[in-house]
Amino acid sequence: MLSTSGILGYGYAEESLKIGMSWEPHVIGCDGGSTDPGPYYLGAGKSFTSRLSVKRDLRLMLQASVAAGIPCIIGTAGGAGGEPHLKATADLVREIAREEKLSFKMALIHSEQPKADLRGWAEAGRTRPLARMKPLDGETIDRSERVVAMMGPEPFARALDEGAQVILAGRSSDPAQWAAPAIRAGMAPAPSWYAGKMLECGAEPTVPKEPDCIFLRVRNDHVVCEPPNPIRRSTPLAVANFALHENSSPIHHVEPGGLLDTSACRFIPVSDRAVKIDGMTWTPADQYTVKLEGVELAGYRAIAICGTRDPVLISQIEDYLTTHREKVLAKAEAFGVPRDAYTLIVHTYGRNGVMGGWEPLKEFASHELGFVIEVVARDQDTANAVLAMARTSMLHADFPGRLCKEGNMAFPFSPSDIEMGAMYRFNVFHTLSLDDPCAIFPIEYEKV
Repeated sequence: MLSTSGILGYGYAEESLKIGMSWEPHVIGCDGGSTDPGPYYLGAGKSFTSRLSVKRDLRLMLQASVAAGIPCIIGTAGGAGGEPHLKATADLVREIAREEKLSFKMALIHSEQPKADLRGWAEAGRTRPLARMKPLDGETIDRSERVVAMMGPEPFARALDEGAQVILAGRSSDPAQWAAPAIRAGMAPAPSWYAGKMLECGAEPTVPKEPDCIFLRVRNDHVVCEPPNPIRRSTPLAVANFALHENSSPIHHVEPGGLLDTSACRFIPVSDRAVKIDGMTWTPADQYTVKLEGVELAGYRAIAICGTRDPVLISQIEDYLTTHREKVLAKAEAFGVPRDAYTLIVHTYGRNGVMGGWEPLKEFASHELGFVIEVVARDQDTANAVLAMARTSMLHADFPGRLCKEGNMAFPFSPSDIEMGAMYRFNVFHTLSLDDPCAIFPIEYEKV
């Protein structure tokens, strides 16, 4: 199986694709999305990758798959896998097909869930909270902008059974789109799922690491990982390191329908650029579950970016920021915005901008500091108004020992205030029990 990249639109070397196709894969594909960029894209129905870059990647993949007569599979289409994301990706596929005069059967697997169904499942006790979430209830569902379910391999297998050559899926478990064709071809679940873990991020299990293609050969008791690009190598360390990623446990990977255990895996070089992995096991779950992901509107955001190189100000920045906050709160109240109507945060880079209050190093020695002033309010006008006051107060406020009587800050942009628009937060992060793994993932087919 040939994966072109970690995310559709991140790019890959065209020569890598050509070499990979010369190795005669049974499937070509790419993961189309992730929750890594946060909740905004699911809520807004937008992609975090550009249409131009996705079209480039898709065009080459569709040409290659149609020419070879093999399936092309995209999971979590459009970045987040909701209906707007799936539709946008399908429209792009149709556009490419017209331009390149390609013809194929396409399957669209939907994963966005109706609120009425979600309420019924919650009331029936079929949902369970993950992490520190509360049990799912009707109020939470009603506030949700969009909720998707993360499908396993079964809907992909059903689409393949129906002869689909191009499969675009909504939200799916990253390795599921790869486990499906391998299991369907008769391979054992353990190496099939493990292959999916390797393929989901393209050339990540290689050195040097960069968005590019990766090729996996799946057998009943092992897989072999090898990059088509001759400048890259899969090594035991690179593969083992990648196998630990994005999971609460480094060895136990919970997936729809079971548990992949990698604790006994061995990483055996079979050449200077290919690695054989064996020892993985698969334990079927007593109850089949999928994950639900949903977001709700949390307000509207505005930001401003600035910085200072004033050593006097830097030496007392904590006191300065405390005073700045109190001034903004008072001035905002003066023009009718109460303190509980917004959130004001000043991210300070060079001090604790990355980790905030979790930063363990309390002492710092920076010659300059960068600031991102952030305001979140119930509406955009309020966020803009409070940000304007926060920005001007940051620029002009006095402090002990001040020598410069003009501005305290340098602003890289004009206009300085950036309207960010709607802000979303995750509010559904639950599992859903299913009797039929395909029941909530309807598939539609079309001739392109």
